[in-house]
Amino acid sequence: MQVLKVIGLLIIGCLLNAQIAFCAEEDTRLSNLTLSDAQQLFHSNNRELLAAHRMLQATEANAISAGQKPNPSLSVGVSNFNLNRNAGNKNLDNNSNNLIDQTLSSTVQISQLFERGDKRELRMASAKNAIRASKFDVKDAERQWLLTLNSTYYDLLLAQEIETLQTANVTLYEKTLQAAELRLKAGDIASSDVSRIRVDLLKTKNDLRQAQANHQKAQTSLAYLIGKESEASTIHAEDHWPDDKVLAYNSVQKNVNQRPDVLAAEARTNQAEENTRLANALKTRDINIALQYQHFPGQMPGSLEDTIGAAISIPLFTNYEYQGEIARAQVDLNAAQEAKEQTRAAALSEIEHANADLQAATEKLQRFDEQILTEAQKAADAAEFAYNHGATGITDLLDSRRVLRALQLDAATVRADFAKSLAAWKAAMTSTDNPDTLAQ
Repeated sequence: MQVLKVIGLLIIGCLLNAQIAFCAEEDTRLSNLTLSDAQQLFHSNNRELLAAHRMLQATEANAISAGQKPNPSLSVGVSNFNLNRNAGNKNLDNNSNNLIDQTLSSTVQISQLFERGDKRELRMASAKNAIRASKFDVKDAERQWLLTLNSTYYDLLLAQEIETLQTANVTLYEKTLQAAELRLKAGDIASSDVSRIRVDLLKTKNDLRQAQANHQKAQTSLAYLIGKESEASTIHAEDHWPDDKVLAYNSVQKNVNQRPDVLAAEARTNQAEENTRLANALKTRDINIALQYQHFPGQMPGSLEDTIGAAISIPLFTNYEYQGEIARAQVDLNAAQEAKEQTRAAALSEIEHANADLQAATEKLQRFDEQILTEAQKAADAAEFAYNHGATGITDLLDSRRVLRALQLDAATVRADFAKSLAAWKAAMTSTDNPDTLAQ
């Protein structure tokens, strides 16, 4: 027993150590979160994606029901019971009054409905197209929510960069204010110049506080998408901004036809076609065949007690021939075809818009990286040099710093816009080549 207790304690200790190691690894992962890590957590924990998978599972369950044949029916009954039990129900042949010998008609009947017009096959074909559409819906939901995840990740990366810039600006202004106060004591500058620097420092601190709030909100938004709300404050985006090389695509037509939302609309059109055939198949009469066994002692002289029988039931379309169901199925087919064309047009428009945004964002980013920031830095350095050597006033120095700070913030925003535009372009160009492997 002691040995078993020791072994049990060792196993529990190992499990606890493994859990602690896993939690530590998870914390490290969140504090150095790459976009790839965020996407992995998204696929495991995102609630919207899980809901899309549940919808697919429900569609697959419906397909099981669609493929089933009608169940047979069992009927058991008695009839011809004479209320004069003592005499009227006696078997005239053997004068017995036992229950088995009563002159009662006991019947057992089994009936089976046989569907005609390939109704079961048409239901199964419709269900298969519904499953295909649901698989494409899962893929499209993944496409859209991955775009949201990428944009949110870049929002966090931008918030971190802006907070870093604002922190550096606060540090710079604090050092400038300290130097200006020393110069004021020495009588080198006017008190009004010190006041201007102090005002700029306070404004920069306000900007820093707002940047910190934006950082916290970006952490919270990303944490929801990856299912880590309780650890939102520990999330730190580790990736760099994507390269600004412009990507060109060859065939918009091909990508539109292979997008999951377009393929889902096509699958639903096929499903509507099968449903139209199924509605027309309602005019093909189903038949119901019944087999019956009857036990009726003493029913007539010279007859056996046990008899068998059969019956067939065929509906008569004397009043209604399913005109409403057929008309509704045709309307649904027309609506599905129109929805398919609408989805395809929207996908084409999304690709064109994404490409236009990407081209514009690329050109803006290249101008900032190659010209604007370089020139602004030169102007700011020249203003610093001139002010330190008494060639210019504090106003020119502060103006040059404001311009440089604003351009640095603009450059960070432009990088984020480019990253989001690139992600949107990739999402718009998403194609699906093998639908049968989706959402497995």
